[in-house]
Amino acid sequence: MSGRFIDPLLEPFQLKHLHLRNRVVSTSHEPAYSEEGMPKKRYRLYHVEKAKGGIGLTMIGGSAIVAPDSPPAFGNLHIYKDEIVPWLTELADAVHEAGAKVMCQITHLGRRTSNYTGDWLPVIAPSPLREPAHRAFPKTAESWDLDRIVRAYADAAARCRESGLDGVEFEAYGHLLDGFWSPATNRRDDEYGGSLDNRLRFPLRVIRAVREAVGPDFVIGIRMSLDEDTPGGLAKEEGLAIARRVVEEGVDFISVIKGRIDTDEALARVIPPMGAVSAPHLAFAGEVKRSVGVPVMHAGRINDVATARYAIREGLLDLVGMTRAHMADPYIVAKVRSGEEDRIRPCVGAGYCLDAIYQASDAKCIHNPATGREDRLPHLVPASTGAPRKAVVVGAGPAGLEAARVLAERGHRVVLLEANDSPGGQVRLASSLPRRRDMIGIIDWRVTECKHLGVDIRYNVYAEAEHVLAEDPDVVVVATGGLPNSEFLAEGADLVADTWDVLSGSLRTTGSVLLYDDNGGHPGLDAAEALAGGGARLEFVTPERTLAPDVGGLNYPAYFRAFAKHDVRVTLCHRLVAVERRDGRLVARLYNEYAGTTRERVVDHVVVEHGTLPRDELYFSLIPGSSNGGEVDQEALLALRPQTIRRNAEGRYQLFRIGDAVASRNVHAAVYDAYRLCLAL
Repeated sequence: MSGRFIDPLLEPFQLKHLHLRNRVVSTSHEPAYSEEGMPKKRYRLYHVEKAKGGIGLTMIGGSAIVAPDSPPAFGNLHIYKDEIVPWLTELADAVHEAGAKVMCQITHLGRRTSNYTGDWLPVIAPSPLREPAHRAFPKTAESWDLDRIVRAYADAAARCRESGLDGVEFEAYGHLLDGFWSPATNRRDDEYGGSLDNRLRFPLRVIRAVREAVGPDFVIGIRMSLDEDTPGGLAKEEGLAIARRVVEEGVDFISVIKGRIDTDEALARVIPPMGAVSAPHLAFAGEVKRSVGVPVMHAGRINDVATARYAIREGLLDLVGMTRAHMADPYIVAKVRSGEEDRIRPCVGAGYCLDAIYQASDAKCIHNPATGREDRLPHLVPASTGAPRKAVVVGAGPAGLEAARVLAERGHRVVLLEANDSPGGQVRLASSLPRRRDMIGIIDWRVTECKHLGVDIRYNVYAEAEHVLAEDPDVVVVATGGLPNSEFLAEGADLVADTWDVLSGSLRTTGSVLLYDDNGGHPGLDAAEALAGGGARLEFVTPERTLAPDVGGLNYPAYFRAFAKHDVRVTLCHRLVAVERRDGRLVARLYNEYAGTTRERVVDHVVVEHGTLPRDELYFSLIPGSSNGGEVDQEALLALRPQTIRRNAEGRYQLFRIGDAVASRNVHAAVYDAYRLCLAL
């Protein structure tokens, strides 16, 4: 067989009148980058970067809201306001100029929001059933509500067309439209309830009104759950029947969802996090494609190019959504096209992007600090315009590896010293939990990039000042991380173990364990899951009023599943103050500040998670010979200007420290530290 191989992902695709340059899509999602409901500069640049990176279609407005009684839940665009048109126009023009197409998802959130935000209008739903995730008790929609909302949808779609967007997409999983057609959420006994025809009456009115408003040539799609995968919910047969009906009404493509999103546990199955199998709903999407007569797209943990390519090659999808993958690397298509597929920054499935949104913030990739900061940070590291410098980086955790990578991209000569025989630091510990093994991708990608860029990586070097100075450096970056902190205890710090002991495997027990966590993040839960899975009788104690408040809705369901499976006891609102040895066992004293009471637990082991203290001895030993005394010009740092502080005229090198060598923080903070510092060196 002869002929040139055509990558299925790079094949163009005709979607109605739209010519898409390839099959890769960033599906509708809301990164919460809007300002007062408008897609201003930050929002625009985020999508333009993906267009510059070669994507075929980027979709904005994950749940752009069509009416004021659908108040924003997480930074939603206000598509019901005329003032959004010029902002959408500016975004559409910029995306088109970069070669991609752009559509907007529009919706009425129904009950999936709060009564206590926006204009404080009562939220509405087909029936007065509370949504567990957003906790709103909705009003039952009246006929005049439905008339108004039909008009609102039509007006919103018309604004999108006026703006020069290439299409709109209805959102129909967990929102108002599907709330009517799902038997789980529609308990009405009027003309909008009961039979499938009745349950479809309102959604089909909306679709017809939108088609009339935008005309026959404008692209209309729908992202819908075709199987809610829950007792009493929408089943596949009825879901496929609905899909065929909406296609008859003029829907041009279907974006496939399986499941429901009204609880965090259910959402974590629709948007599978780390530990889930790759592309768990892909076969289902292929079944939908074989059953409907319009193009089908799907996104759901399709993190890697190989899986995406398979989905297109085998005819399971027409367009493949790689949404979180593009948050990790917006240049996926460009790298595939240039033969640099092995240099794509991987999405590790950490869920930090979505968890940040659901914690009233905005989307952040756990290891790409430029995502969402395109107005300040470039995704592609520019070469330095100055003379190359010699840099020594100490520590091969995420901060040190990122510093070495960026400095090498800038054109500097880099030596990286690591005390252990392998890189990774605390990320390697986190990835020791089988369900979280993909975390190591944060490290593996940087090691590969450093090798590609010629970084001299030396393992098994416990760097002292003389090791660093022997390299005659111009710049020294200390990324030595931290060590577990148990100094908060009034007594017994020498009696406790820490989460590193658990995750490294040095502490294994089937005895009784009290795990105390006042860090509130993943490390304590990782250790708890490992202990419980290993047979320990575990009590998890925290001074917080909720379990692990820094772990978001996509990630905590898997931990809670493990807690339930192994009958882990959880004690809230208690602070570990002291540990003593008594009769060969450990006695932990727990203080409840609300009641002013102290309780004791007698256990075999006490494990603590209280963050880390910096390993900063090397840093302080290098200060006397440095030109800047370790000082960072924070104004210059934030403006991405070079560091020019000179406190010591005799100093031979600039000295900086980053990551946990400064203070106990998370992976994103460590990588962000390194990136913005080294970008201007």
